[in-house]
Amino acid sequence: MTGAKPVIVLVRPQLGENIGKAARAMLNFGLTELRLVAPRDGWPNPDAGPSAAGADAVLDQAQIYGTLAEAVADCAHVYATTVRKRGVTKPVVTPEEAVRAIHVAPGRSAVVFGPERSGLETEEVALCRTILTVPINPDFASLNLAQAVILVAYEWSKGSDAELVQPTEEELLPPAPQEELEGMIAQFEALLERAGYFFPPDRAPATRRTLRNLLTKPGWNHLEVRTLRGVLSSLADPHPRD
Repeated sequence: MTGAKPVIVLVRPQLGENIGKAARAMLNFGLTELRLVAPRDGWPNPDAGPSAAGADAVLDQAQIYGTLAEAVADCAHVYATTVRKRGVTKPVVTPEEAVRAIHVAPGRSAVVFGPERSGLETEEVALCRTILTVPINPDFASLNLAQAVILVAYEWSKGSDAELVQPTEEELLPPAPQEELEGMIAQFEALLERAGYFFPPDRAPATRRTLRNLLTKPGWNHLEVRTLRGVLSSLADPHPRD
């Protein structure tokens, strides 16, 4: 059973573009509740919409608060995202561990992100219950705001009831019928025969088998076969078309 969706809280975000990108990251993985704490340039911000790339519903419903305490007042589980503890002793979890707990936790949960330049202040981390830290290259621990949000949102989606799809699966075409493959192979062989490729003659059968294996291995679809045959036809025609 999936628990309530976590709230995403951005504390003192500096740029409207980053708020929009965070909203886009959220909606990609089924999160919709965004809370903003004292955004630097006020709200609404005209720069947020274009960067959201269609995630306008998240921006339109965003709630504004003056302090972090107010923003998470109704949440029983509050996670502070930070790359270091900042002198505050708290349990430390990864995004995967955090969302695993959120999925089964009673009550609301919030994941809190600090401003782009400085991250959360020590007092803000202290207000939260748990520190959420992403394992990262110690020599380059630099995630932008939207990247940090998308890591959490993606982990949430893996255990949620959201109906997410893999876009590339819908775009795949079925394999081409054997008749189309045979036509493509025959066209290849005719061009290679004309160019004297099958030499010496006693090796021609083995060479043809190797060519057939090469052309049938990938599982060409109809569009790919048509495209490659068009290429072959162009190479066979010494006169370019007007």
